[in-house]
Amino acid sequence: MDKVVLAYSGGLDTSVSVRWIQEKYDLDVVTLTIDLGQERELDGVRERALKSGAIEARLIDAKATFVEHFIWPGLQAGAVYEDSYYLATALGRPLIAWLLVDTAHEVGATAVAHGSTGKGNDQVRFDVSVATLDPDLRVIAPVREWKMTRDAELEYAEKHGIEVPITKESPYSVDENLWGRSIEAGPLEDPWQEPARDVFEWTVDSSEAPDDPAYVDIEFESGIPVALDGEKLDGVELIQRLHRLGGSHGVGRTDHIENRLVGIKSREVYEAPAAEILHSAHRELEKLTLSKDQKRFKNHVSNAYADMVYNGQWFSALHRELAAYLKVNQEHVTGKVRVKLHKGSCTVVGRESPKSLYQMHLATYGQEDAYDHDAAIGFIKIHGLSQQTQARIQLGSPGQTPILQTPADDE
Repeated sequence: MDKVVLAYSGGLDTSVSVRWIQEKYDLDVVTLTIDLGQERELDGVRERALKSGAIEARLIDAKATFVEHFIWPGLQAGAVYEDSYYLATALGRPLIAWLLVDTAHEVGATAVAHGSTGKGNDQVRFDVSVATLDPDLRVIAPVREWKMTRDAELEYAEKHGIEVPITKESPYSVDENLWGRSIEAGPLEDPWQEPARDVFEWTVDSSEAPDDPAYVDIEFESGIPVALDGEKLDGVELIQRLHRLGGSHGVGRTDHIENRLVGIKSREVYEAPAAEILHSAHRELEKLTLSKDQKRFKNHVSNAYADMVYNGQWFSALHRELAAYLKVNQEHVTGKVRVKLHKGSCTVVGRESPKSLYQMHLATYGQEDAYDHDAAIGFIKIHGLSQQTQARIQLGSPGQTPILQTPADDE
């Protein structure tokens, strides 16, 4: 019998999917659970998959790969979708697709499956990525196809003896990994309603955060964070520490209206303490180490990179070209940034770098001032020449202030 590899979370949808795929497509199911640092417990997930009818259940710890090859490149790029979303889920999807395809090759499967709905962005990210990596693999999306309600899924599970975890039903749809947590649906679908306190799990309310601020020093090498407060850390531990520290001070909450790839607007709430802290620190270090022209052009690249990730184009030629640019662009983004965390705010209060373009002897107004003040006179004359010429010839006679004139003044 042919096989399919199912991206398996262990929840209701994917547990039911195992049996449903067997019935509808007559395929043996191999489940693949990928640990990207999600908070929920993964113990017992393999046993649950096998009890649901899978012929094999695999579990891969991909946290380190996620950080090195997906999170850090996104941070170097300054990729924040619509200035609000740190792309936690979007960055994880191409890695899951990659591992699905690799596993399909290993077990000789003819198809892969995922649990995305027909209304979200993830279906696009999975389908496009899989088709790019191996166009011969069939993609099955049970939830998109069956359109069952939660009650119908529970009835199906009971009918077929499928064990599903008994959890408190939440009105929200939640996805999480090491880089962030996304929450939508339920009461959040009304954009006028403030998110209730039960929406948040990783961050305390700012009113309950400590009165005293916390400070953390973050060291970067070529745009990648490598140490906290002088202690060298691997990427996973560094993110986890900032996650706990930032969350305890209420840092990392986002509530915004997002333009989905599938053509609708949605109200999204995110928790991403480590991402907010690291992006804030990285941006400030770039201001210190990149020239004005570099930084302004980099802003365009940041937006293009964020769109590329959000739109499921990780395995595109565009990504390859953007990555090549960023490798050079981030070469000198090295140094240390001090961040202050207090009552939900994240503020950079110090920065230093051996590659800094900020030079004290040029910036100071003190005795060490080495700036050539006399040279400014000639610069100002040349800088203003074009404007002055146009004003004299086209905008009014000498002595007038044409920019302040209104049509009524000319009557």
